[in-house]
Order: sequence, then structure tokens, then C-alpha cells
Amino acid sequence: MKTISPFTFGVGDRFAHQASSQLQAFITAAQEGAEIVPVWNKSNREHTIIGSEPSGTRAAADEAVAALGWTKAYHLDADHINLTTVDRFLAPCDFFTLDVADDIGQAADPADVAKFLGNHPELIGTISIEGIDTPFNISLEEATRIANKFLLATQKAGAIYRHILNAKGTDFITEVSMDETDSPQTPAELLIILAALSDQQVPIQTIAPKFTGRFNKGVDYVGDVEQFEKEFNDDLAVIAHAIAAYRLPSTLKLSVHSGSDKFSIYPAIRRSLKRTGAGLHIKTAGTNWLEELIGLAEADGEALALAKEIYAKALDYKEALCQPYATVIDIDNDKLPTAETVNAWTSSQYINALRHIPSCPEYNPHFRQLLHVGFKIAAQLGTRYTDALKTHKDIIAKNVTVNLLERHIRPLFL
Repeated sequence: MKTISPFTFGVGDRFAHQASSQLQAFITAAQEGAEIVPVWNKSNREHTIIGSEPSGTRAAADEAVAALGWTKAYHLDADHINLTTVDRFLAPCDFFTLDVADDIGQAADPADVAKFLGNHPELIGTISIEGIDTPFNISLEEATRIANKFLLATQKAGAIYRHILNAKGTDFITEVSMDETDSPQTPAELLIILAALSDQQVPIQTIAPKFTGRFNKGVDYVGDVEQFEKEFNDDLAVIAHAIAAYRLPSTLKLSVHSGSDKFSIYPAIRRSLKRTGAGLHIKTAGTNWLEELIGLAEADGEALALAKEIYAKALDYKEALCQPYATVIDIDNDKLPTAETVNAWTSSQYINALRHIPSCPEYNPHFRQLLHVGFKIAAQLGTRYTDALKTHKDIIAKNVTVNLLERHIRPLFL
């Protein structure tokens, strides 16, 4: 089994042009004392929209590592895969995020539920977990409800894991994602999920539960920060307990998906990690593509005109662009500027509206979220867009590195 480092950071690179500028942020962090492993992630949906292949993401990461002399670990994540999408990722990837959210709530075979509960009498009754002040009591009825809700999902995770294992051997990292569902998992539910994954012999090293609050794409957390911190700490305690109780990998840690730009919860995460010594996997994605747009806007002239054109077309196709991301964006149409308004903007106005600095009076989270999901427009522009990335690579690289290092890595780890 390939083992995971304590701190890993998932970075998206929609168009595979920014691996070096992303890696530079990790190099600087390492020089300042924070050992964080980059994990390049790109989902099957993103590859399909852009017309790319996972092998291209691998090539971009390998090239950046060689060019910058990075000698530490790095990974490539097959992000949010299932049995129908995993095969194209098998060869280039060494990190697999098994997405079983669609199976949550689908009842398992009653015989399987009965067998699971019979094998785990310790999950019924009063359970005390170090780090959680109040023991929780799981009745047989409650345990049955939880097993009915999650057992099939863990069985699907086991099936995906074994498919990868048969193709690659043991040289990969396994994450299980349960965050893209309707309600957050309670500590009791997480404990039962981990017990079931152990039964499936999945050597899970990171798990992405759903937390309370909104984790919208590319903008700050919306919710009760104190409640998030309590859930985060409770989940850390459950994981520590499950590692010992169910012989799960000692490297098992929490994963925070859609973790980009969640600035208001970063202090809570940092406190929890410092207090417990726990590891963390945090996953970002589209933030990088927005920094490309900011770089183009900063370059002004034709590059700014291209950034404005992308927004105008995103506005025209807003419903289609937003539909796949409906559960992770909140856009108020009345707060979206018109294409005519944006066309009249200066470089600074475009940048200030898009760059995620909440204290800036011109910052517009609705404008930002629409562009976040609008990368399909840039993909349709083909070489017009990628040639612009090459022409303005230096100014874009600066924005990519500064965003990742100063707004993300430094508040969490430095």
C-alpha cells in the first residue's frame, strides 16, 4: 500500500498549464518549514468537458517536478471516480477518490445489514470516544437506520477499490468521498461507515465527509463556524478511535472537499490540527482557472478582452453551465453584472470583482461563481485560450503562486 503524508493539498489545473506555478507554492512552503505534498486532481467530468486525458495531467505534473527539481512526494488523483469512469485513470494515477455519494440512502440487502450489525455488537449501546465530551448512544434501531443508509455505499467503495487493486496492485492511495450528499454525517454515522469500510478491506487513507454549511465553489464557507469546528474535531476523534478499533491505516485522515477559498474556517482547521497532531487533505480545483482569468485581465489589451468575452458567453449559457454544479453554487442573478457593464470595465475593475478578497468593495462572489463554472467556455475557445495562457504565462504564474501560497497554504500551515 502506498502511504500518504500527513499534509496533502489537492490542486486542480483545468488546462494543464499551471503545474509549475502551483508547485512553486509548495517549494516556498517547504523552505519555510511546511512539508505539504501536492496532489494534482481533475475529475472525469472536467476531462470530458475540456477534451483532455488523465495522461496529460500526469505529463504536466511530471514536467513541472523535473523542471523545478522537486524531490519530495507528489500524486495524481483520479477525482470522484466510480466503476464506470475509473478505467481511463488507472495507468496515470496513484491516488483514487472513490465517490459513492450516489449510493448513500440506497438500502443494502437486509441480510448484509443483519450480518454487519451481528459482527459489530460494539456499535450498539453507549460509546465513549476520547476527544468527544459526551458519549453517544446508538440503539439497535439507530444502528440499523445508519447501516441501511450507508452500507451499500461502502460495498460500492469496496468494489471500486478491488477493481483498481486488480489492475494496479497495491501501489496507490485510497480516498472515499461522501461529501456530495444532502446532509452531514454525524460522528456515530462516521464510526459505522469506517467499520463497514474496514469490513470491505478498503485501506482507506482519507475520508471526505459532508460537513454542516455550504461549501460553494470558489467562495468562502457559508455557515456556523463554531459548529463546523465542533464537527471537525469530533470527526478527528472518531477517526483516531476507528484506526485502533478496526485496524485501519494509521495514516487515515480527514479530507475537506471544495476546500478552496474557505477562509473563515481555516483558523478552526489550523487549531484542530495543532491541538491533535492530525493530518489533513484539502482539495481545491477551479481556483486555479480563475487565477488564469485574473492574469489575463491584468495583462490588459487583447487578453482582458478575451476574459470579458468568456464572461459574456458564460452569461449567455448560464443555466447550462450552472446545472451540473447546482448544489455547490449560490448565484443571485440580480447581482450579476451585464455583459455591457463588464465590457466597459478597466483591468482593475475586472480583477477586483473576480479576485477573492472579501474586504474589497468591488469583489462580487456571484460574478466569481459564474466564471468558476464557466471553464467550458474557455475550453470551447480551444487554442485561442491556451495560446493566451502561453503568451501571458509569467503574469498568470505569479497570480497562481500567490493565490495558492498566501491565501491557502499560509493560513493553514505556516
